[in-house]
Amino acid sequence: QVQLLESGGGLVQAGGSLRLSCAASESIFSSNRMAWYRQAPGKQRESVATMSTRGNAIYADSVKGRFTMSRDNAKNTVYLQMNRLKPEDTAVYSCAAIPRSGTIAWGQGTQVTVSS
Repeated sequence: QVQLLESGGGLVQAGGSLRLSCAASESIFSSNRMAWYRQAPGKQRESVATMSTRGNAIYADSVKGRFTMSRDNAKNTVYLQMNRLKPEDTAVYSCAAIPRSGTIAWGQGTQVTVSS
């Protein structure tokens, strides 16, 4: 299993911004789709953004225009820039590496709390 090291969560007021980071091994980073998921209290986990190894990103409708996923190949790191945050964005955000087959690797999760 790959180690996914996340950082960047925290408490922010509505309208503010945060940037999440997720670092992976080179082998996993170069061969797996990377994704950000979130799970709010009492809710099912949902995909926020996914990015192919070629850098093509897909976003959930709820975050389009506000969140941007990017990758830095030199650092084997993906980011999630979150702007104009809303209280509804409050959740545990997790990084994931999704292989063609086998087990998805998950980060430990980082709490994002947006106050109204």
